Amino acid sequence: MTTQTHHVDHELIEAAAHIARTRCRGDQHTMAAAARAQDGRIVTAVNVYHFTGGPCAELTLIGVAATQGIHDLDTIVAVGDRDRGVVPPCGRCRQVLLDYFPAIGVIVGEGDRARTVRITDLLPESYVWADHQIDAE
Repeated sequence: MTTQTHHVDHELIEAAAHIARTRCRGDQHTMAAAARAQDGRIVTAVNVYHFTGGPCAELTLIGVAATQGIHDLDTIVAVGDRDRGVVPPCGRCRQVLLDYFPAIGVIVGEGDRARTVRITDLLPESYVWADHQIDAE
């Protein structure tokens, strides 16, 4: 696997960290996400924890972005509450991000190890749901 590293958007990390510090309270909201749209706007969201499997912050963010008319995300990052720092997306989020934004960059790692990688590097040899949709047309 050849991982391509891109510029790390520290402003995006700080936006997610700010939301994690100020909006995550208790067990219902424990993760925050921030994404930069291709036009430069930043969108933020928190997870919706529920024992039945509520959506992660990254998935909530996709809905928030859509309600703001943002359909092209360039980079995304998730940050945990209680100063847990950058947290890589779970498997479900990786698959959804790949399907919605196959060229999106994902910030992973902490501090001087932070890097931006393509979603395809986090989910190699994956099933691309969008390809199925094209075949069905």
